[in-house]
Amino acid sequence: MKKVLVFLTDGFADWEASYVTAELNKSWTDYQVQTVAIDKDPKVSMGGLTVLPDYSMDDLPETFSMLIMPGGTTWREEKNQQAKKLVKDCFEKNITVAAICDATTFLGMHGFLDHHKHTGNSLPFLKEGAPDYRGEEHYINQQSVRDEGLITANGTGAIEFAKNILEELKIYEGEDLQEWYELFKIGSVRA
Repeated sequence: MKKVLVFLTDGFADWEASYVTAELNKSWTDYQVQTVAIDKDPKVSMGGLTVLPDYSMDDLPETFSMLIMPGGTTWREEKNQQAKKLVKDCFEKNITVAAICDATTFLGMHGFLDHHKHTGNSLPFLKEGAPDYRGEEHYINQQSVRDEGLITANGTGAIEFAKNILEELKIYEGEDLQEWYELFKIGSVRA
């Protein structure tokens, strides 16, 4: 079973990874979703859900296939900057990093967006939140962008974010992926 890690902070946006985690955790996939945080203290989401992380930064699994970083209210706090090491390790080991909403700002703060096509909540928002960000020429104003081991999305792009992750991990492809997307995006099931 391959692991996909979801990074949790206090105040994480619980809905931003919910579409994709539900798909990844289905019994027929080769994936298992687990959680990681700075420490193993319970994390409370924006929606009031309390989650006990499976891993901390000190006891990560030896291997995993992807790191998903939901947005939230605390990515700019000093304690969460410790996640930089994990993200750096992912890029060095060719493990895809998927970030949405203010988690993209975190990536921008640390230079991870400077050489990849990406998106975020908006270019002005990204530049305000990450003053050292230098990736403006790679910014694409779309719901979600997938580029060479990096998936990014703005806070309103949870379905597009999930679609890019599902495609990256080959859970769904082609017409099956499009049908999944249309089901959640426009609420229709093909006859």
